[in-house]
Amino acid sequence: MAIRQAAARAQARAALTLEDYVEGVLSGNRAMLGRTITMVESRNPAHQELAQEILLRLLPHSGQAHRVGITGVPGVGKSTFIETFGCNLTRDGHKVAVLAVDPTSTVSGGSILGDKTRMADLSADPNAFIRPSPSSGTLGGVTRTTRETMIVCEAAGFDVILVETVGAGQSEVAVADMTDFFLVLMLPGAGDELQGIKKGVLEIADMIAVNKCDGENDLKARQAAVHYRNALKIMTPTSANWQPPVLMCSGLKNMGLDALWEKLCEHRDTLTGTGKLPAKRRFQQVHWMWQMLEDRLMTRLKSHPQVKQQLKSVERDVADGHLTPTLAVSRLLSAFQND
Repeated sequence: MAIRQAAARAQARAALTLEDYVEGVLSGNRAMLGRTITMVESRNPAHQELAQEILLRLLPHSGQAHRVGITGVPGVGKSTFIETFGCNLTRDGHKVAVLAVDPTSTVSGGSILGDKTRMADLSADPNAFIRPSPSSGTLGGVTRTTRETMIVCEAAGFDVILVETVGAGQSEVAVADMTDFFLVLMLPGAGDELQGIKKGVLEIADMIAVNKCDGENDLKARQAAVHYRNALKIMTPTSANWQPPVLMCSGLKNMGLDALWEKLCEHRDTLTGTGKLPAKRRFQQVHWMWQMLEDRLMTRLKSHPQVKQQLKSVERDVADGHLTPTLAVSRLLSAFQND
């Protein structure tokens, strides 16, 4: 029975046309939204070709949403924060999409994809859409298609896009490069507060929010906020027109989230008024193009027959000290170019 149902679903998807996908997304059809994102995420060459045609049609209908990246140290309560924050926004009339990137196991290749269970209330909200996607080992834990999924969600009418990072490696930088506002959640009283965060995260943060400031944590949260404010004073802000604020909040108790949203809107108004927001978006698009080009070239390089034939021996010679890395690169590039 399950096999027949899966086959029937596959046949139904195969019968869908370009117009079906585009019109389905623009009408806000949730089933078509999910199918379109699945098409965008597919590695099937035919699916990728169709996905790009769909995206070209959807591009004119995107770009108006608040794009917010959210990261935080382990245990900071990102899921609780995002659920409460998202529910607040939908109650105020916004449509919220959460793109939560789950880490993919380097051993099994599997991914937890548990965000819908961790955000039960938000996932049941008709004005919210949660899309957990496996990182699939991509740089920074950001999926290969997160940017394109943002376009699809915006075309479907979602005016707030929250991109949650896995909080590992270069994920913070990768998400900051595709969003308008980058929020860093921190814990109060986690020992030496400044010791647990990387300088690079502070440099790209548009705001720091000390979460879990309720109850007995109030004093610790205030002390942590002072530490972060002092640290930010010696950092160069991401924009000359914006000094990153430090706020206190509680996702569990729904405290301070309205003030946080007001600051986020103030940031958008500031960047829009100075022309920095459209300039930032244009820069991000070009940067994305170069990232995609590098990824494609690296994929073609590693899959090239002559390169694959020499790769293991070249790696062995470099490891054994018989060949310099520079000469090894030249040898592999020569094999790639002599097609």
